[in-house]
Amino acid sequence: MKPVRLLGILFLAAFVVSGCAAVAHVEKDETVNFSKYKTFAWTETSDTDSAKQKVTSDLTERNIKAAVAAELVKQGWRESNTKPDVLLGYDVLVEKNLRETNNPLYSRPYTRYLFNPYTRRWIGVYYPSQFMGYDNAAYEVREGTVTITMVDAATEKTVWQGWTTSEINSRNLTRKEIESSVKSIFRKFDVAKR
Repeated sequence: MKPVRLLGILFLAAFVVSGCAAVAHVEKDETVNFSKYKTFAWTETSDTDSAKQKVTSDLTERNIKAAVAAELVKQGWRESNTKPDVLLGYDVLVEKNLRETNNPLYSRPYTRYLFNPYTRRWIGVYYPSQFMGYDNAAYEVREGTVTITMVDAATEKTVWQGWTTSEINSRNLTRKEIESSVKSIFRKFDVAKR
């Protein structure tokens, strides 16, 4: 009985944790056979791209590259700077958005007492709560989008791209947020390889 209960608790915990993960989106070139790819290298970022330089620091860049490399190594790939099969690139976008909430409003239930002159008694009449509309509110949030792009090194065509957007707490992505985003993207990498 105890192993069954423990297994049920583990499934419930896995379900709750998977529900908290960011939603990832993937696009791939359907004509590409991913089984021929085994090595990767990173493309160099240009120094003239001031928007990327402003958003991504050296630490953020290292965290993204480490998280992506770890996920690809799990898939059996290896990093090779001499003659890679694919070139990897990334993009980070942090922007402010408005998030709207619509919460339903209900009146408070109450009881009203009325005097009945025929029975000479007080009668309590219960009035249940009623729907009164919605309380609309808007507040500002920061959203971070991480995009990973794979380019075939021989043909220089994009063969795979994955991205995810999640709410963040600061102007930059933390290591934990980067790892969570990259894991969400690469959960769909197995599906894309088929």
